[in-house]
Amino acid sequence: MNKSHHLLGLGACLSLISIKLRRYRRLIRSQQAASLPQRYNLKGLIEGSMTKLLLNGQPVDFLLDPQTPLLWALRDTANLTGTKYGCGKGYCGACTVMVDKVAVRSCQVPLETVEGAEVVTIEGLASDAGHPVQRAWLHLQVPQCGYCMPGMIMAAAALLEDRPEPTDADIEEHMTNLCRCGAYPRVRHAVLLAAELKARSSQGTSEIPAADTEN
Repeated sequence: MNKSHHLLGLGACLSLISIKLRRYRRLIRSQQAASLPQRYNLKGLIEGSMTKLLLNGQPVDFLLDPQTPLLWALRDTANLTGTKYGCGKGYCGACTVMVDKVAVRSCQVPLETVEGAEVVTIEGLASDAGHPVQRAWLHLQVPQCGYCMPGMIMAAAALLEDRPEPTDADIEEHMTNLCRCGAYPRVRHAVLLAAELKARSSQGTSEIPAADTEN
């Protein structure tokens, strides 16, 4: 009888020790996670190299295979899902982001090639949707299904960085993103409106031109 009591007491002690160890491990893991850099995700801890870049204005470290496409680093590790997966071949442009103010198809960009670069996604273009391109898109109600639009908007923003007064020919040359809904006429109109809004902003006014207020 006494022997049974001793065994039960030993089992209870071992269970208590096991519970305390589990709690200690969880505490250590939470402290490690809290000390990680901005946007660093523990599921990115696989064998690889550290890639440092500026993502939407914040310094970020990715510990991933250097050949990881930028698209998957953004979506799966940084949880920036506004950048879409479309074809995976660099054709459709749904995954377009800006790298040092140039539009790139992120599904075709190895992570190691953006070391030290400034990367901007649709989430970082403007926190209040106040970028001229976003304002033009909203005003003209460009999207239909909307899936391709983050990439379209980023391509348009990059175009205006390079050509503040784009012509129809510039738009046709640089806006090569695919839209399965066929919203190309509205996209062209929105790019031209965005260019005008950007010019007006530099002059201290944010009003939409009268010619476009009835659209």
